[in-house]
Amino acid sequence: MKREETLYKNLDWSLLIVLFLLLIMGVATVYSAAYNEKHPNLFDFSQKYGKQVLWVIFSCFLGFLVFLIDSSIYRKFAIPIYIFCILLLVIVLFMPSVNGAHAWLGIGNLGIQPAEFTKIGTAIALGSYLNKWNPKMQNSKTVIISNLILLVPMGLILLQPDAGTFVVFTSFLFVLYREGVTYDPLILSFVNLLPKVKFKETWIGTHFIPISFVLIVLSLTTLVLSRNLISLPFFPNVFISGVWGVIVFLFLLSLIFLWILRRISAKRERKKVNIIVLLGFILCCSLSITVNYGFESLASHQKERIELFLGLKEDPDGEDYNRNRAMAAVGSGALTGKGYKNASVASVEANHVPESETDFIFCPFAEEWGFVGSALLIALYLFLLLRIIFLAERQKSTFNRVYAYCTAMILFYHFAINIGMNIGFAPVIGIPLPFFSYGGSSLMSFTVMVFILLKLDSQRNDMLI
Repeated sequence: MKREETLYKNLDWSLLIVLFLLLIMGVATVYSAAYNEKHPNLFDFSQKYGKQVLWVIFSCFLGFLVFLIDSSIYRKFAIPIYIFCILLLVIVLFMPSVNGAHAWLGIGNLGIQPAEFTKIGTAIALGSYLNKWNPKMQNSKTVIISNLILLVPMGLILLQPDAGTFVVFTSFLFVLYREGVTYDPLILSFVNLLPKVKFKETWIGTHFIPISFVLIVLSLTTLVLSRNLISLPFFPNVFISGVWGVIVFLFLLSLIFLWILRRISAKRERKKVNIIVLLGFILCCSLSITVNYGFESLASHQKERIELFLGLKEDPDGEDYNRNRAMAAVGSGALTGKGYKNASVASVEANHVPESETDFIFCPFAEEWGFVGSALLIALYLFLLLRIIFLAERQKSTFNRVYAYCTAMILFYHFAINIGMNIGFAPVIGIPLPFFSYGGSSLMSFTVMVFILLKLDSQRNDMLI
């Protein structure tokens, strides 16, 4: 009895209250977005809002059951749970496609997405592996195994294909970096294969994040510039392909970068600088060439979404219709909104915003409650994320901490990308808003994920390893 009292005493009530608040707001928004005058009852289970109520009740029930399980079970059965999730991803590939993807596992008239629950299985497996790992003993084997835990489900999800969930899985890379798993052992292994270049310093690992950031910016720049013709500065009437123009630009930029760093760096650092710049040059050039000459390998809608997001083409009434209508709905809410169930652009009757109860659930909410309501909703999500990070940092077990950070990053990706889709800051890739969007699989996985974290946190003093 004392043990149960301690668990509930240690339960993080602030996180639980925010979770329930988001679930209630989500049901209210789905009710407003999918409202049918002929079926005004919220508990009409023939309508989407009635089904959402059922999903919320069932998700909370699952969460309660999960909370009753001793937290040590997750560590003991981490690998079996992970393997079971992988098997589900394999099985779903042989199921009939739904909307062009083999992502649903049908059970009667119901269906679940195994990929949603694989996020939990992967987080548990990653926590179990890193729990036995010593950061001071990092080597190539550690990096490879950690990334294989992620790459196996990512590869199977890509085969479905489900680009949105694939992108979400990249969030685990930030968790690896937080735990000290960097790619410098692999880079060092590669570099040490080269003649007369041998070093063991952690210079590459120390500068990995800023260098990666610069390469990401340059790579995105190549995507935009290389899709256009570029005129030569001294020959305005001569045009060259943007691809080769970008390559020449990157080459000159690399030479300048090398000259500056060689002037300020010690002699023993010069070879490292050369290798980093060379790898960055190859990466950016490869991306530029791949996008231009390998673009046809992408599906037509994926290619168009990338081009639309980067501003390389305009199609407001075609492929870019959803995003444009979403931005119009959000903007029409103005400062204080039009009031609950008074949305016009994102309403069911207007049908200007497709999927307004799923991927674009933020649109009716923003139109009804305006900037003020949207800011409060974003503040709730930020509190949720910051609270999870706080819980992560107070854990005494590496397993608990890794799982908590995985939860935070998954929720952050969904939150940031979904709202980014609704306001034109991210491409449309079909990612639901946590605890808000209509749908059973995502709602159950998010809820169970948070309840597992609550359980781990409530028993944090029992898990000292």
